Amino acid sequence: MTEQETLTREHALVLLERMMLIRRFEEMAARLRASGLIPGFLHPYIGQEAVAVGVCDALGPDDVLTSTHRGHGHMLARGADPARMYAELFARATGYNRGKGGSLHMIDVDLGFLGANGIVGGGIPLAAGAALQFVREGKPAVAVSFFGDGASNQGAFHETLNLAALWRLPVLFVCENNLYGEFTRQDRHQPIRDVADRAAAYAMPGVVVDGNDVLAVRQATATAVARARAGEGPTLIEAKTYRHRGHFEGDMARYRPKEEVEEWLSRDPITRWTDVLKQRYGVTDDEVEEVRRGVEERLRAAADWAEKQPHPSPSEAEEDVYVETHQGAALR
Repeated sequence: MTEQETLTREHALVLLERMMLIRRFEEMAARLRASGLIPGFLHPYIGQEAVAVGVCDALGPDDVLTSTHRGHGHMLARGADPARMYAELFARATGYNRGKGGSLHMIDVDLGFLGANGIVGGGIPLAAGAALQFVREGKPAVAVSFFGDGASNQGAFHETLNLAALWRLPVLFVCENNLYGEFTRQDRHQPIRDVADRAAAYAMPGVVVDGNDVLAVRQATATAVARARAGEGPTLIEAKTYRHRGHFEGDMARYRPKEEVEEWLSRDPITRWTDVLKQRYGVTDDEVEEVRRGVEERLRAAADWAEKQPHPSPSEAEEDVYVETHQGAALR
């Protein structure tokens, strides 16, 4: 039985809705930043939606994940409230970090979202730590770490994969290979074509998947999750994908060849999944438009609500700030 045969029509439409939600959230965030409502950097997830949605759809409610500087898509795919996300981007007190973390540090532990991370590769060891805790507590849960091709050059990547394999931890390492580490093309910062090849050095499976095919990502993740839950250890999944925009909002990305951009735009994950819905599930143009309208209305309401929220009080500046003393005791 194929993956398409096991996926209901309703479920297939949900996947489309989630990818559209991420795409439109990011596009609206870019416009709001340009209008001055959002301070600081934005790193759009546009073009990579199938990875976040495919992975998160294969996870259970007790599983956890760690994210990156490009983390809005992961958080939305996990079920975060876009209104509270916009509030955080607007630096409002009702945001996920009470308006103090911004785009790079959003977190919702209740969702199992252990945080975006401004440090390249910073979430990789955190996911392994969560997986170790699951083992100690005897929980059948799995941890997932998202990261990019550039992060797979970091020492934290290699050290964590080594330890996770040695201890057979229930963790998935998901490399979203969008071909560029910041502004540097992969073949200029790595001597290999497939990041998944690095799995062999740590005696774990390395899987390459089409990161613009939401079902392919979902199936690869489901297989790796089942393996992890069975006590068979970690898996490295490399999802080949492409960011439609520059490294950050405002980066014109002139370092990318026009032909390359056009080729990858033709593989847009939302367009591809829409075609699958029409051809295999009989979904109509009107139904697709209904999903799009619902997403638009939800995001407009979310942004309107966020804009009306208060900024944090200056008197709260030292709240939720933690330091570590030389004795190792945490101070608030």
